[in-house]
Amino acid sequence: MLFGWWMTGMDMAMLGLEAQGVIAQRMAMFALGGPAAQAEAQLMVTEKMLAAGEAAMMLATGASNGKVIRSYRRKVQANARRLSRG
Repeated sequence: MLFGWWMTGMDMAMLGLEAQGVIAQRMAMFALGGPAAQAEAQLMVTEKMLAAGEAAMMLATGASNGKVIRSYRRKVQANARRLSRG
């Protein structure tokens, strides 16, 4: 049981660090402005709404906190890869 909590804690910490990287990339893009920044802002809001709904559904159907956190991490990591390419 302790190992499960340890892994959840590590996943939460990594989610926080990875999210900060994505936020920094987005803020740099927004500072430049232009159509790419506008598209990213719209995508960001849409993604957040969908991710929150998905997380709520996962919890309502009995998913563990760790599973929800790992799902968010996958999304954040995908955003980091996408933003670093452009």
